[in-house]
Amino acid sequence: MPPVTFARGVPRRAAAVLAGLALAVGGPSLTALAVPAAAAPTAAADTTVRVNQLGYLPDGPKRATVVSPATTPLGWQLRDSTGAVAASGTTTVRGADQASGQSTHLVDFGAYTGTGTGYTLTVDGRTSHPFDVSASLYDGLRADSMSFFHQQRSGIAIDAALAGGSAYARPAGHLGVAPNKGDSSTPCQAGACDYSLDVRGGWYDAGDHGKYVVNGGISVWEMVNSFERARRSGGDAALGDATLRVPERGNGMPDVLDEARWELEFLMRMQVPAGKPMAGMAFHKVHDARWTALPTRPELDSEQREVHKPSTAATLNLAASAAQCARVYAPYDAAFAARCLDAGRRAWTAARAHPDVLAPAGDNTGGGAYEDADVSDEFYWAAAELLATTGESQYRDAVTSSPHHSRPVDAFWWGGTATLGRITLATVPGAVLPAADVARLRGLLTTAADGHLSAMAGQGYPVPLPATGYVWGSNGSVSNNAMVLAVAYELTGQQRYRAGVLESLDYLLGRNALDLSYVTGYGERHSENQHHRFWAHQNDASLPHPPAGSMAGGPNAGLEDPVAREKLAGCAPAACYVDDIGSYSTNEVAVNWNASLAWLAAFAAERRGAPAVPAVQVAPAAVTVPEGGSAPVGVRLTAAPAQNVTVTVARSSGDQDLSAAATLVFTAANWASAQQVPVFAAHDADTVSGSATFTAGGPGVQQATFTATEADDDAPAAPCAVAYRIDNAWADGFTATVTLKNTGSSPISGWTLGWSFAGDQRIGNAWNATVSQSGSAVTARDVGWNGALEPGGSVSFGFQARYSGTNASPARFTLGGALCS
Repeated sequence: MPPVTFARGVPRRAAAVLAGLALAVGGPSLTALAVPAAAAPTAAADTTVRVNQLGYLPDGPKRATVVSPATTPLGWQLRDSTGAVAASGTTTVRGADQASGQSTHLVDFGAYTGTGTGYTLTVDGRTSHPFDVSASLYDGLRADSMSFFHQQRSGIAIDAALAGGSAYARPAGHLGVAPNKGDSSTPCQAGACDYSLDVRGGWYDAGDHGKYVVNGGISVWEMVNSFERARRSGGDAALGDATLRVPERGNGMPDVLDEARWELEFLMRMQVPAGKPMAGMAFHKVHDARWTALPTRPELDSEQREVHKPSTAATLNLAASAAQCARVYAPYDAAFAARCLDAGRRAWTAARAHPDVLAPAGDNTGGGAYEDADVSDEFYWAAAELLATTGESQYRDAVTSSPHHSRPVDAFWWGGTATLGRITLATVPGAVLPAADVARLRGLLTTAADGHLSAMAGQGYPVPLPATGYVWGSNGSVSNNAMVLAVAYELTGQQRYRAGVLESLDYLLGRNALDLSYVTGYGERHSENQHHRFWAHQNDASLPHPPAGSMAGGPNAGLEDPVAREKLAGCAPAACYVDDIGSYSTNEVAVNWNASLAWLAAFAAERRGAPAVPAVQVAPAAVTVPEGGSAPVGVRLTAAPAQNVTVTVARSSGDQDLSAAATLVFTAANWASAQQVPVFAAHDADTVSGSATFTAGGPGVQQATFTATEADDDAPAAPCAVAYRIDNAWADGFTATVTLKNTGSSPISGWTLGWSFAGDQRIGNAWNATVSQSGSAVTARDVGWNGALEPGGSVSFGFQARYSGTNASPARFTLGGALCS
């Protein structure tokens, strides 16, 4: 196992957290909480100069909020670690902030370009907490927020060497070892089924020991989507193998996918087995029959575990996350990807057969209900993931016929998942939707992002949340909405969206009404008594605080637990939070909240240089055109242009029988979408396959070239026929089988089959043939034992390939250089 490094121990180092909406109803019973009489409330804010207590990126926004009743600007000084003034200026008076109930000023020191540690900001005689300015600011948070999931694992011992010390080590929980009564052979709740299931593994959902498919689905989607996004941006190496603290590190699989697989395996174990009633559906959840006391270590839980009835919502969560798994894991573990796709297909079929099996709101003894009365959004999400992975028309029809396909982008959470589908369809290549649909979805996402920026512009503490949005899990809402801002940045390249993401992190890390970082271990003042049954130091000094990178649920104006009602009466919405283990409605942890925090930390940690001049990209770079016909190439840019650019496609040299002419306009909204340009080959009488070179370029872009070769049809046909079949496909890859038949009257001794792809398909490996590829041209040769073909005989071979854009089958095949019939 490669060595493990930690980003723990320095208070200002940040750690990433999963964001989302946690248990909205059905919190723990009061008797189960055992709240200590002397619970420690959050201390009063100790400075009126509120900053991101971790710090700021050199190329990001650098703003702070000052609480002051002054109606005129105040002077400010930025000081380095020696106390020397590094920058100075005056505040902007913001005035009354509705969410916090405070009178605020804004400080903008974004013009400062230096880096270092221990900076402070002084305004009107008050000084902020120290912070750093560094390009590596979020590296620690990226790792710690992901470590949260490893430490929430069920069914595996937590190793001190991976968890950050002996305080966090523990034996495996719920692996069928007494006093545990689950999860390797767990009975159903009465009336749910008449058999037991192996439902070990997965993540504990929050502060309790329950495991829920609906919350697990969105959480694992966010984790895998983080890697999928990083792979598109070129930043996936930072989430690759041996980058995180997981026991599987060093196995050749990206660590973030190792962690997600732990949950995906659990989700698939929750599927109703074949031959049983409602086969293919997913059981809704598994947890204790009664609420356990606080604290309770997982391996000491003696309550009976129960699997609860299947639900349509859980089944569609499985369908969506399994379909995503199939396309993202395929390059690393094709067998696991195939298992995921099979589970996803079966879940979709079962959900269509049982579209209204809803989880009851009253099923909240021993665990949260996670009820959902409207599953139309889950149907849309699942269809979108299956479409992006398979390209099949049944899923495209389900997407385009859904009312969610044309509605404005709404906030996503475990009970509202349509926007997850929209993000996939707008960003994953090969979703096989009409270009107009993709453009409209991208427009809807950027419109939603603009709405968040508009809300932030009017706030004293900029956050993508309205004053009415401080509900249970508000920090998860902040993180999820910031993800939409990051998606808009990916789609457009506009820096204002990235700035919105970073200012959302400012809020979570201390620039807020309470002058408190909600992420344990990050900031001079941070949450450390979150509601949890093992990380319960406030209740039992022998137990640890939550590990670095654990995010608290955040302010909840509803005050939905006794501790919050006692300590927070009359609070302004953004101040309705107490760092007390008993306040489960403001201070619990949850996998969905930490998942979105981890997503944001990985996004913020990516190094970004100065914007590059966009380059033209043509796929395929070499195309074969049938004589008298045409073949398409796709033209797009590698990055968003600062302003609209015009790209001209024209022949620069070569055979004049080959032609292509187009004028394409690319904008900040459509730069990533390939525009199709046909290349034509005129019909002639010769038997020469001519070729030509074409250029695609214009002002403001880097030019690209591509070549076209005529496939002459005047030569005699070879005695052969070819069948080409795509066996399995996902968003950026597929497997195919090619069958060659001898249609002549003489035996074939040794064969060489050739073809050209119309797109940018690239073959990675093959079986039953030796396959090579140059540009779009492919050559397949027999492997000796299958080289002899008697008349009427046939031979088959297969291959696996990757692609982006379209995946059209080859139009022509040659045997020994001559066209097959």
